[in-house]
Amino acid sequence: MTGRAEARIPFGAHAVPYAPGTLRPSRDGDPAAADRRVLDHYELWKAYFLRSGDEVGGRGRCAVFTPDAAYPFVAEAQGYGLVITALMAGADPDAHALFDGILRYVLAHPSVHHPDLHAAQQDAGGRDVGGRDSATDGDLDIAYGLLLADRQWGSGHGGYGGHGYDYEALAVRRIDAVMECEVHPTTRLTRLGDWSSGRYDEVSRTSDWMPDHFRAFRAATGDPRWDEVLDVHLSLAGELRARHAPATGLLPDFVVDTTSGAPRPAPGQVLESPHDGDYHWNACRAPWRLGADAVTSGDARTRAAARGLSRWARAATGGDPGRIRSGYRLDGTAYGDPGSSPAFFAPFAVAALTEGEGAGEGVDHEAAGAAQGWLDALWARMCAAPPDPARAYAAGVQLQSMLVVSHNYWVP
Repeated sequence: MTGRAEARIPFGAHAVPYAPGTLRPSRDGDPAAADRRVLDHYELWKAYFLRSGDEVGGRGRCAVFTPDAAYPFVAEAQGYGLVITALMAGADPDAHALFDGILRYVLAHPSVHHPDLHAAQQDAGGRDVGGRDSATDGDLDIAYGLLLADRQWGSGHGGYGGHGYDYEALAVRRIDAVMECEVHPTTRLTRLGDWSSGRYDEVSRTSDWMPDHFRAFRAATGDPRWDEVLDVHLSLAGELRARHAPATGLLPDFVVDTTSGAPRPAPGQVLESPHDGDYHWNACRAPWRLGADAVTSGDARTRAAARGLSRWARAATGGDPGRIRSGYRLDGTAYGDPGSSPAFFAPFAVAALTEGEGAGEGVDHEAAGAAQGWLDALWARMCAAPPDPARAYAAGVQLQSMLVVSHNYWVP
């Protein structure tokens, strides 16, 4: 596979500056060394998790394989794949073709409820399974990846056989479908998918709260409802932290009673596990999602949230990332395994970017030094943890966190 269009924002160019005061890792000495670390992880991620050709339904298709999920191909992973390959353009000459291959796979598996959303699960035989409906997080990243592709390569270029895609048009159609089917019409909170109804209509998953995506969707469509979506999610995140996690800033995996006017952490299992109301395998992405928005937008709300999470984690672990656990109650009580998954420690590195001098109120040099040391320790832990070929989820979260931490992330 070879790409057909030059990357406008090549990986390693650091062409889009972050908000003033954002830290960067100092352990590797220079940005190019950090970029090489990311590229090494990316090459392993490709080798372990990308599948192509007949294995995923035919020539010209690619898909991200998830050996640790309920099914070998899930929407979340395809969204990750589109975002990652668009951001790696310029370093990987195959990035454009890989992007189009994953997109071709996504377009071949529409949701049963809406043709512009993605059926969330496929089995090893390429059959849509598990209801053949959508998962909101997958569609959010797919739409975002399409916007990245339009900015990166333009529309109507490349593609297998020379047939280009209109990435912008595909993105807008998917964004509109997300608004129609995956955003609650009254609360403006994200739903679980296009299937949400009944008691699930008042449940929202905090890992779907992606502020930078909502900003990009507003810019791409001109739809002012995305301003409402952004503000509602940031407001609710603040309320949840103040009421239920004032000492930690942690968010729960799922929020219930969203339509009642009194949203709260899930009181137990509502969808996945008894830990649905804890900081578990969904909410562990919050420091990454909030931090990514903070460093790209400079929004004081996401900056404060990410800084709070970073400072809590630094204090709770004594600055040792090896003490981060894979699961916490909202009060900070740990129940998860020590020596946690990259899905838990990597996102804290993104949040740690927000602790730099000039990023907030005044300068405390001692605190700034501690923050830099914390970021460097997290970066070292990520660099020393290559992707596990049996753990696609953690590998995807870690690689995207490394992209942000190395200042290679940007918002279309």
